[in-house]
This record gives sequence, C-alpha cells and structure tokens, in this order.
Amino acid sequence: MLGLIEFLALGSFLGLAAGTSPGPLLAVTISETLQHGKWEGIKVAVSPLITDLPIVLSVLFVLSHLTNYDFIIGVIAFFGASYLIYSGIESLKIKKYSIELKVEKENALKKGVIVNFGNPHPYVFWFSIGGPIIFKSLNTNISATGLFILGFYSFLVGSKVVITLIVEKSKPFINSKYYFSIIRALGIAQIIFGLTFIKMGLSSLNVM
Repeated sequence: MLGLIEFLALGSFLGLAAGTSPGPLLAVTISETLQHGKWEGIKVAVSPLITDLPIVLSVLFVLSHLTNYDFIIGVIAFFGASYLIYSGIESLKIKKYSIELKVEKENALKKGVIVNFGNPHPYVFWFSIGGPIIFKSLNTNISATGLFILGFYSFLVGSKVVITLIVEKSKPFINSKYYFSIIRALGIAQIIFGLTFIKMGLSSLNVM
C-alpha cells in the first residue's frame, strides 16, 4: 500500500511543478484569462487532458522500440517555435481599442491544444521522466500507474486553474497600463520560448 501512495505523491509533486513552472502554456493561460475571462483561461489549462493521451502513448511506444528520439523532438520543437513566435508577435501588436472591440472568443481550447502539441516539454518530460516511471509502476501494480497519472494531471491542470482564478481577480487592471504591459510581456515570453524551442530543435538535430 505504501508503494501506491508513493506513486500518487510522486505524480502529484511532478504535476504541481509542471503546472506552476513558467512556460508557454502558462503564458497563454494567463493571456487568455486577461483578455477573455477565466473560462477561456480554464479551457487552455485543461488542454493537456486532450493533447497528452496521444503524446504519452506515442512516447511509451517509442521508448519500447527505439533508443534515439532526437529527430522527433527536433521536429516538434520547430513546430512549437513557429506558433509561439507568431502568437507572441500578435500580443505585442495589441492596443487598447483592439481589446475593447475584441469581444468574440478565439477558441482558447484550440489555442491551448496547438501550443501543447507544439511544446517539446511534455515530450521531453514523458521520454525522460514520466515514461520510465510508468514502466516502473506497471512492474509494481496497475493501480500504481493509475494513481501516478491521476496525481500528475490533477495537480498539473488544477494548479493552472487556480492561477487562472487568481489572475481573474486582477480584472480591475484591465484598462490600465499594467494590463497592456503584462500582455506584451507575455508576448515577449512566448517569443523567447519560441527561440528556445528553435535552439532545442537545432540541438536535437545535432546542428549546434
């Protein structure tokens, strides 16, 4: 029984760390919350529940058959970089009047799915940490695997939802200069993450 609790605790800790660490998905979650409200931010926050199943399954398949996956990570990194740089540039273009006229929602869930699919971090995590833990938990007990996954995604998504609700409380700043500074800072952050992904992709392809 202690082993099962350990896997649950491990998954919870890793999920909390991933959910609260600065990254492209967190940046988009905050940006969508500020621009369109908490429900749009929550849609981005839950996007890993959609994207990660094929990611985890593909990672487990590759781990069980291959030892060299650098090329895959490189391609994924370039895809994620292009989207994040585009999204960041759009955030830098934002103006006060465009916020007030922009009442329609831009399918935040779709945006979150695209960002997470193009984000190399989930692939790197499941290749280097999550995948090996799952194989180890399967050798222990199938329940251990379930508890690890439950703990991980409960805290991964839950922490981002909590952050979304906290950000929602800052809505009085919506028309202030601080709001636009935050949006532009998030745009810069997304561009920086995009450039980081390019570097990761080049490194994975042994170009640098």
